[in-house]
Amino acid sequence: MSKIKRWNAIAIALAMASATHTAVAQEVAAIDPAGETTDAVQAEAAKSPEPAIEAFHKGLLEIMKEAEALGIEGRIEKLAPLMASTFDLEFMASKTVGRHWKKLSDEDKLRWSEIFARFTIANYAGRFTGFTGEEFVTVGVEDGARGTLRVLTKIVIPNEDDVQLNYRVIEKNGEWKVIDVYLNGTVSELALRRSEYSSALKRDGFDQLVNTIETKIVDLKAKDQAES
Repeated sequence: MSKIKRWNAIAIALAMASATHTAVAQEVAAIDPAGETTDAVQAEAAKSPEPAIEAFHKGLLEIMKEAEALGIEGRIEKLAPLMASTFDLEFMASKTVGRHWKKLSDEDKLRWSEIFARFTIANYAGRFTGFTGEEFVTVGVEDGARGTLRVLTKIVIPNEDDVQLNYRVIEKNGEWKVIDVYLNGTVSELALRRSEYSSALKRDGFDQLVNTIETKIVDLKAKDQAES
């Protein structure tokens, strides 16, 4: 399997799963990412979101080229500040547990935000495990729901089909932040996480959900180390 074929496999798997999550995806698309941000504010944004995404891709490529030497722990260390500056991880964390977010204590909100960020970063570190000539290409920008934009990109892979990778972004405090990623162009990762986590929280409780995500992080690291 090529170093980035995992994205193809993930995209296909998520595309298959999306049929059962259409309602959830529509719900997430309707979420107001920032109550104080209106369409008028969005229209007045002075700069395009493309440079922010391209800077993220540049950093990601650098990590991919060093992936083997870095190992998964090294990739996580380098990805953490890159993703923190590109993604609104706190917002994403709050939306992945749905209406349960308001019921969590301040301590548990912080705990969930931290574990969600750790898992998201580890997940990226587990996906991008090397470099075989891949190139990120920005295709364009289109309007999204509720004052957001979608930056359309693709991963060009030598001797493989391109992989669509689109970002939903919001302008906050003069900066563009990613609040969702669409694999295969249309499959909302936030919607899938929300479906999984909110159901698990309702079924098993908050502590068990956190323990489950902790286990997933451990498993990601072990799998990567076993394959390296």
